[in-house]
Amino acid sequence: MTQSVVVQVGQCGNQVGCRFWDLALREHAAVNKKGIYDEALSSFFRNVDTRSAGDGPGIYKGKICSLKARALLIDMEEGVVNEILQGPLRDVFDSKQLITDVSGSGNNWAVGHKVYGCQYQENIVEKLRKTAEHCDCLQCFFVIHSMGGGTGSGLGTFVLNLLEDEFPEVYRFVTAVYPSGEDDVITSPYNSVLAMKELNEHADCVLPIENESLFDIVNKIHQMMNSGKLGSTVKPNSLVTSSAGITKAVQEKPFDAMNNIVANLLLNLTSSARFEGSLNMDLNEISMNLVPFPRLHYLVSSLTPLYTLADVNVPSRRLDQMFSDAFSRDHQLIQADPKHSLYLACALLVRGNVQVSDLRRNIERLKPSLHFVSWNQEGWKTGLCSVPPVGHSHSLLALANNTCVKPTFMELRDRFMRLYKKKAKRCFLSQMNYVRCQQKR
Repeated sequence: MTQSVVVQVGQCGNQVGCRFWDLALREHAAVNKKGIYDEALSSFFRNVDTRSAGDGPGIYKGKICSLKARALLIDMEEGVVNEILQGPLRDVFDSKQLITDVSGSGNNWAVGHKVYGCQYQENIVEKLRKTAEHCDCLQCFFVIHSMGGGTGSGLGTFVLNLLEDEFPEVYRFVTAVYPSGEDDVITSPYNSVLAMKELNEHADCVLPIENESLFDIVNKIHQMMNSGKLGSTVKPNSLVTSSAGITKAVQEKPFDAMNNIVANLLLNLTSSARFEGSLNMDLNEISMNLVPFPRLHYLVSSLTPLYTLADVNVPSRRLDQMFSDAFSRDHQLIQADPKHSLYLACALLVRGNVQVSDLRRNIERLKPSLHFVSWNQEGWKTGLCSVPPVGHSHSLLALANNTCVKPTFMELRDRFMRLYKKKAKRCFLSQMNYVRCQQKR
C-alpha cells in the first residue's frame, strides 16, 4: 500500500483541501465500520498516539487513536488556515505542517513565486521532508492551487519546483483551478500565463478545473432540486442544508458546493489506490498510459453521477447512461466538448458493483463516436474499484488526454493580450521586474 501527500497552497487550494479531507473522512467512516486503522486509511492519514510527547509515534495497526492528515497547508494570509483550525477538522491537521504569513501576495505571481518562494524555501523543504518521513512508500504529491491568485499561482508553482528537486522519483499531480472570464482578480490572466510555464515543465499530470464549469454544474444541481425532477430530495444532513435542516440557496455558499466537486474528483482518482478492486489502477499508471509526451500532460476530467456532489437522493443512473454522461460536455470540469476533439488517450475509473464485461461493452459501444489519434487507436486504460461512493451503487471518473483543452488555453491567452493592450502593461512589467531582480541576485 502506498501513501500520498496533499499540498494545499493559497486560499483556493486550502478551501478545496478542507472539503477533500472532510469527504475523505466520511468515505472511510462509511467503509471502515470497526474503526480499525487499516491500509486504506494509511494512504492519506497517520494514526498518532497523542499520549506521548510531541505528535506521538505512528501506529500502523490496531484501533484508531488520532488521525492526522498527510498534508502541508501553505498560505500567505492567515484567514483560511485559521478558519480550518477553528472548524471541525482542526484535530486532523498537525500544527507543525502549516506555513502562513499575514500580508498575502497581492494577486501578484512574482511576489508569490520569487519573494515568498525564496523567503520560505527552507521551511517548506523541511516540512515536506518531515511529511515524507512518515510515509512507508510515498508515491505521489497532490498539489492543489488556483491559477488566478498570487499565492496559488506563484508559490504553488514554486512548491512544484521544489518537489521535483527534492523528490524527483515521486509523482506530482496538480489540480489547478483556472479563473473564469468574469474573475474579480484583474491580474488573473497574467498570473495564469506565468504559472502555465511552470506547470508545463515541472508537473507529471495536471487536472485543469474551470470555475465557470463548476458554477454551471452547481446551478444545474440546484435547478434539479427545485424542479423535483427524478424525484430528487435533499438529505437531512446534506452539505447544502443548514444545521436546522432548512435548504439554503446554492448561490449563498457557491464555493463549498464547487469545492465538493473537485474533492470528489480526487477521491475517485485515488479510490483504486485505497480500496480493493478486481482491476485496480495505480496512480503511476495514469501518467504512464495517458501522457505520451512530457508536456502533453493536461487531463480533462468528468464525473458521473453529479448528484452525489450535492448529497441529493436520486434513483441510480443506468450503467450505460453513466458511461454516456461521462463523455458529454455537461459533465466536464472544464468548458469543453471532448467528443468533437481528438483523443490521445482515455482512462475510465469505475467504482462499485460493475463487471469487466460491462466496462468492455460500453467502450465498444462508445468507440465509434470518439476520435483517437492514428497511432493510439486502442488508447484506453481502465480501473475497477469494488467500493462504491457513499450513497450510490456505482460511479465513473473519466480522464481524457484530449485536444479539447486547447480552447481553454487560447481564451486565457486572449484575455492576457486584451489586458496587456489596455495599457495594463505596468502591472505585468512590475511582475517581470520582480523576476529579473531575483534572477540577478
